[in-house]
Amino acid sequence: MAQIEREAMEYDVVIVGAGPAGLSAAIRLKQLDADLEVVVLEKGSEVGAHILSGAVLDPCGLDQLIPDWKEKGAPLNVPVKEDNFYALGEAGQIRIPNFPMPPLMNNHGNYIVSMGNVCRWMAEQAEELGVEVFPGMACSELIYGENGEVKGVVAGEFGKNSDGTAGPSYEPGMELHGKYVFLSEGVRGSLSKEVIEKYGLSDDKEPQKFGLGMKEIWEIDPAKHKEGTVTHTMGWPLGSNAGGGSFIYHLENNQVYVGFVVHLNYKNPHLFPYMEFQRFKHHPMVADLLKGGKRVAYGARAISEGGYQSMPKMVASGVALLGCSVGMVNVPRIKGNHNAMLSGISAAEAAHEAIKAGRSGDELHDYETAVRTGPIAKDLKKVRNVKPLWSKYGMVASLVLGGVDMWTNTLFGISLFGTVKHGKTDAQTTEPAAAHKPIDYPKPDGTLSFDRLTNVSFAMTNHEESQPCHLQLADPMVPITDNLPMYAEPAQRYCPAGVYEIVEKDGKPEFVVNFQNCVHCKTCDIKDPAQNINWVTPQGGDGPNYPNM
Repeated sequence: MAQIEREAMEYDVVIVGAGPAGLSAAIRLKQLDADLEVVVLEKGSEVGAHILSGAVLDPCGLDQLIPDWKEKGAPLNVPVKEDNFYALGEAGQIRIPNFPMPPLMNNHGNYIVSMGNVCRWMAEQAEELGVEVFPGMACSELIYGENGEVKGVVAGEFGKNSDGTAGPSYEPGMELHGKYVFLSEGVRGSLSKEVIEKYGLSDDKEPQKFGLGMKEIWEIDPAKHKEGTVTHTMGWPLGSNAGGGSFIYHLENNQVYVGFVVHLNYKNPHLFPYMEFQRFKHHPMVADLLKGGKRVAYGARAISEGGYQSMPKMVASGVALLGCSVGMVNVPRIKGNHNAMLSGISAAEAAHEAIKAGRSGDELHDYETAVRTGPIAKDLKKVRNVKPLWSKYGMVASLVLGGVDMWTNTLFGISLFGTVKHGKTDAQTTEPAAAHKPIDYPKPDGTLSFDRLTNVSFAMTNHEESQPCHLQLADPMVPITDNLPMYAEPAQRYCPAGVYEIVEKDGKPEFVVNFQNCVHCKTCDIKDPAQNINWVTPQGGDGPNYPNM
């Protein structure tokens, strides 16, 4: 194949991903030096289109970045007024009192937000400072320099045929070169994955762990709406099948965010995370809240849950990983956006110092040091054992042991458990189907619960059908020859968008990939037991179009 000729543009810093980490980095760079050339490339059709988060935002990152954010109209309009924790059984619930919980679990001073809208506002602030922000520009590959350093990305390649050849309207895209490249792609980004593997950044670290977060926005009866109320639950319907829980956040305009997280280290391949979410809404406490309301949006996203011990090395020559590309979610708090912002600020400060000193293409060690010794480490170290304790001993034991561990870490800076290891990846935890009973899920009723394809239409996702499938199978036969007999092909169930299905053709099973449905959650890349699916970015602008997630 002939070498593709591309135009190149030179920048000081090239940032991939217009999430909280990437935009914070861009803003901080321009605050430090207005003459720096900074570009942010976003694969979504607009900034915020691919952002999905809970979200209760701890404003500490924003306070540091833009102290006068209130005056500047940041969309943080709903302060948290009430915090509730419940353990659910099938027919009822037990309120877990707030007083035994460590102070870090308190949401006082935090805000219920749409992170999509926060990012839209942050992009405006960045552009006012002179940052170039280009949505609809997927970064499809990295460019390496002569010494093996990352020196840029290819962005804006359009018009390929399904077999990967150039179509009639093919555009080769551009090379964007930077003295440093920041990858802030969110969880399991395709370029970050390549960098972690190429430079061995996860060597000697625990494997990253993940959850699948699914979320609906509901408009509910005003009489039931309590603006500023935050509710978290655990227990039913997951029981002993999987770890996880729910969130219900009352924002403005009689809307609530209803979300459900399933830890992806579950063993039973018959488990169907999406249907667990749908069943959850039939719990009397939740059903009562939602009855008479309507679901107005749906989406899904993987969440990095490995915590402190799973964070890879964050820098290699010419490149730095930011935010969820590293995995900075505080699992018991269900918060990572504040740490993403702080990481962006630290990366920007390290790059600014390096560029001022005439450096480029080297490792930004000062960024790594700032993360490992600063507020992000302090936030994550305290809670590092909550997730592995849950995985090893179950929900009730983890509540007690994790609670004790968080208290001793908070009060004395020590853990009775040291640092507990995660062990296996989420793909490796999947056990053969024969070892588990199939789970009988009730049929969605179309009022409180919905089938996947109906709900996916509320994610407004779209992919140009003639392009190559962005869900690449290393071996197209593995789903039928290996995963189906051994694991009842779990891709049919773990995908929250109905991308994968087994159909019968000429009396034989066939694996079908409906990539048009994909909401870019990355679950398949994480959970496939054969690690046969590689998620790469489709052409720019494709994917979900989330309004207020």
